[in-house]
Amino acid sequence: MESVQKARHRFRQYPFILAGCKTEAGNYAKCVLKKSSIEMNDCANEFKLFKNCLQKSAGKLKTKI
Repeated sequence: MESVQKARHRFRQYPFILAGCKTEAGNYAKCVLKKSSIEMNDCANEFKLFKNCLQKSAGKLKTKI
């Protein structure tokens, strides 16, 4: 039961984690949306920046993704 409670707590933190990465999320979304047919690694740089931001934001909240 403890693992379920921990997972719920992490899940509740997601909006706060995402809120800290609005710019990176927007840049990644723009890259994906401007492609008519997206292929693997088309927006890899934007995704990497978004992912790193999420990890840093989660670290500030002392949680994990």
